[in-house]
Amino acid sequence: MKEKRIFDYIRDVDSMLIMNGGENQCDKTFFYLTGAKSGIFEGSALYVKPDEIKIITSELEEEAAKETGLDVITFKTASEKSNILKKLFENDINIGLNYSAVTLGMYKGILKIIPDKEFIDVSQSILESRILKENDELKNIREAAKIASDSFEDFTETVHEGMTESELAANVVYAMMKNGASGESFSTIVAFGKNSAMPHYSPGRAKLKKNDFVLIDYGALYNRYCSDITRTFVFGRANDEQKEIYETVKKAQHDSMIAIKAGVNGRDIDKIARDIIDSTKYKGRFIHSLGHGVGLDVHDHPALSPTYYFILKNSMVVTDEPGIYVTNFGGVRIEDDVVVKKDGYEQITNAPKDLIEL
Repeated sequence: MKEKRIFDYIRDVDSMLIMNGGENQCDKTFFYLTGAKSGIFEGSALYVKPDEIKIITSELEEEAAKETGLDVITFKTASEKSNILKKLFENDINIGLNYSAVTLGMYKGILKIIPDKEFIDVSQSILESRILKENDELKNIREAAKIASDSFEDFTETVHEGMTESELAANVVYAMMKNGASGESFSTIVAFGKNSAMPHYSPGRAKLKKNDFVLIDYGALYNRYCSDITRTFVFGRANDEQKEIYETVKKAQHDSMIAIKAGVNGRDIDKIARDIIDSTKYKGRFIHSLGHGVGLDVHDHPALSPTYYFILKNSMVVTDEPGIYVTNFGGVRIEDDVVVKKDGYEQITNAPKDLIEL
């Protein structure tokens, strides 16, 4: 059970309170622990023990909460909610709180509702638990990866000269939702030509021209779990420079990915890719970490970074995404999601990786 694993990482905590604020302040740990597939659950809370979870929510979310099979307590008013929380926590002294997910305003509200308690930051314990994916989580992430991969051919068929980056981004999201996604796992990146030299570019009204690089970074959301994949191709015929950049990135990804397995330090994986790129004339053009964790958040946790000590473990999910970015020319990134195994890895995003010329 996920709740028991969190408690295995902490000491001297009687219970945990997971508190949601408004729609944009909902703690992903709420969905990690409940597995709720429907509902927004703003203003809801969880009472968590090592072997018990109670959902405290409004009548608006009652049916979605009951679908989880957990105990559900509903409230109609804010005062009812406060009284429920007071009652649940009245015999607990040390209460775990996910400090990374509560605002100052929310924290002050909690102190008023449950005074005279010792609140202990358990955010690191939650993170440690969420890093290791359980079978149900892996199933959801694999499906999110499959949806994103299967959508590649669908949206590339819509590519045509003169279309805008925003138009293609819309086609990407449409293809994923048509194939079973509940939405995009993050704002889709589509960059044409020299715009592809900006890793976190936001698509705009730039129009596609012959021989442009087309970089698309996208992911599907399935049962609240994310995938994250990037492909770069050329609309027209690739010139020698474009081919050289692409093949360098492709080799960097291949050689770094085959080194992924449990027990390896993430920064050593990053170094493999970075050394390949830095051995070429594109030294210094790989300007971000090689990869990150994927889960309920698309950037779930650090993973493959030159500055971060991180030992890979069985059942983690990480990205491998080297890139080269040349200002005023363009960039290439190739990204895939990988499940870490005891003796290797499983690549779960699958779309063509040879250079495509459309």
